[in-house]
Amino acid sequence: MRGRLLLAGWASVCAGALPSGSPSARAARRTGSRLLSASAVAPGAEPAFDALTFPGYTLEPDAKTGVGGWLAHRRQLEMPGSGPGDQWVLDILPELARARGLGAGAFGGGAHPPRILVLYGSLREPRAFSKLLAFEFARLLEALGCDVRTFDPHGLPVRDPSLEGHGKVAELRALSEWSEGHVWVSPELHGALSGAFKNQIDWLPLNSGSVRPTQGRTVCLAQVNGGSQSFNVVNALRLLARWMRMPCCTNQSSVPKAWLEFDDDGRMRDSPLRDRVVDVAEEFFKFTLLLRPQTELLNDRFSERREREREGRLLTQAEKEARGAAAAAASA
Repeated sequence: MRGRLLLAGWASVCAGALPSGSPSARAARRTGSRLLSASAVAPGAEPAFDALTFPGYTLEPDAKTGVGGWLAHRRQLEMPGSGPGDQWVLDILPELARARGLGAGAFGGGAHPPRILVLYGSLREPRAFSKLLAFEFARLLEALGCDVRTFDPHGLPVRDPSLEGHGKVAELRALSEWSEGHVWVSPELHGALSGAFKNQIDWLPLNSGSVRPTQGRTVCLAQVNGGSQSFNVVNALRLLARWMRMPCCTNQSSVPKAWLEFDDDGRMRDSPLRDRVVDVAEEFFKFTLLLRPQTELLNDRFSERREREREGRLLTQAEKEARGAAAAAASA
């Protein structure tokens, strides 16, 4: 019952029904992301986060709050892998059969499809090329069998600790907590990733208590360029991912002169660059399938085992800093 109430509270924060600074909003924000994998709720309660009946599963974000639109990459709500114009992703399904077969085997015994969050780094409308490329990745991963959600960065405030209860912040953090892998796509601006993309990363907590909440999640990296091909952004994204303890897919995509690579419907034209995008998506899918069962093992660290043995649990960063300050004061 408490879980259902907190999930309803999180949805209310996103809908703007709860003031962001209220105790109810703070409680929903702290615990809502832990409830995302709930498979069912009682009749009359808020729909489960992973059910298509949840209000976030729409083709467009809510006009008032900006929350939702997680399936904006689709042409039809209930058609995974679909998009406007040329349905090339669906056309190549037979060529993805081997990878799809690996996924089907991995999902046996009750395992769920990989949960992938797609982030892109531009607010430009109507044609943001990082968004168009991100949507192609989303469609490909759906075709391979993943459960994919895209996050719309419109309305996400610039990082400010006083805005922790903002609905878009709660939405982004909840989606990241739900996910098992990320796809990051940013344009290159002045030789670096965009501020719109970095702002999304900045809103993901580096520490939640004593652990990094992103650790163990896989990540796929791509960039778009207005001019010649560059790898500045994907290299910078790898630094971010390493700091967040997220294993990076070894392959990556950099699309030069992006304005030439997408048609009027926003679909990627047939080219070696598009083939590379398919390569990267397929490899990332396999990479996630291989690493997902080993996440707990990979995150099992000697130093943390020692700390648990000594303290009975992992200390938060604040507790460690307080102890350090107390020790310094005592020795002064």
